[in-house]
Amino acid sequence: MVTIRDVRAICTAPERINLIVVKVETSEPGLYGLGCSTFAYRHELVEAFINNYLKPLLVGRDVSQIEDLFQMMMHNSYWRNGPITNNAISGVDMALWDIKGKMANMPVYDLLGGKCRNAAPIYRHADGRTKEAVIERVQEFMEDGIEHVRIQWGGYGGNKEVKKGPSLSGLYSNSGDYIRNTVELFDYARKTLGDKVELCHDVHERIQPSESVSLAKRLEPYRLFFLEDALAPEQCEYFRNIRMTSTTPIAMGELFNNPKEWDYLICNRLIDFIRCHISQIGGITPAKKLATYCEVFGIRTAWHGPGDVSPVGHAANVHLDLSTHNFGIQEWGIREGILNEVFPGTPVAKNGYVTVSDKPGLGVDIDEELAKKFPAVNTVTEWTQNRLPDGTFQRP
Repeated sequence: MVTIRDVRAICTAPERINLIVVKVETSEPGLYGLGCSTFAYRHELVEAFINNYLKPLLVGRDVSQIEDLFQMMMHNSYWRNGPITNNAISGVDMALWDIKGKMANMPVYDLLGGKCRNAAPIYRHADGRTKEAVIERVQEFMEDGIEHVRIQWGGYGGNKEVKKGPSLSGLYSNSGDYIRNTVELFDYARKTLGDKVELCHDVHERIQPSESVSLAKRLEPYRLFFLEDALAPEQCEYFRNIRMTSTTPIAMGELFNNPKEWDYLICNRLIDFIRCHISQIGGITPAKKLATYCEVFGIRTAWHGPGDVSPVGHAANVHLDLSTHNFGIQEWGIREGILNEVFPGTPVAKNGYVTVSDKPGLGVDIDEELAKKFPAVNTVTEWTQNRLPDGTFQRP
């Protein structure tokens, strides 16, 4: 029996974004696994959870019992499904799948049932201060073979540095301006690009539910691939209103932690794409179950894949993409460069598609000595401090 010998968190920030990777070492010399626990804005808490609580729980246990270990980690603290707990568990869960693949001499996608496709189509982000700048960026992506692009004019919610009357200084968003600008952007995009590219947009839950219903309806003529996070998780019942008034496809799930946040939306077919952050829900084990659940209701996957996911986490996303029949699209926020050096085997996207190597496990390693040169930094998160024009705090 191969057992767990050590569990530890590795924090690094090669691109000035805090990343957390879990390394699970085994009783078999040289055999270890890596997983992603990245919660960029609370990395020290996740690190402490892994080192102080999961390690004592897991050392000496059989590495082959992934499902049992997942259930034990999830319930050992009694209270469950919080972002700190889930991210910590996710790193271990992915590392165990990585180990399982290495022991079987198979890539993880084969353990999950084998490939449904040879590569996964991706979408990239095109942002800009003007609508012309946004479309120029889209055209650059199209020249690289990318067929799906998310477009944003002026950031999430059209935020900008202003001060209104007695309000505090900082980032402010005016929903009326944002909605008008977004509709104008899509009108300009379709007139300029035609139907040669699939377009997405991220509301980032920044407007009121009734405004989201209106926006989805107004964007309907522009044939979006999906409209993302139109509502905050607390207002998900409003998706029924969007469904009743618009055919715009809906993607949701980036902030979800708990299965009770998504089961209502899925079984009532109120969304078209599930967009969970894999480490936020606990790793590969629950993600595979979620994808299967979605398949029954005709909902596709579009796992969260921004810069604050480690290359190990991106690889886990792609292994799921390749082996999931109801896969839809993969967000791709990873930049080639120093990340590829710190994490040998980092997946590379080409011509609008991404795949992984056929190496056993997840196929990604870490250069720990190089990772130490880019320490994670504990700072106050600024971008989640938006306000409305009257100074009221706004959801990020």
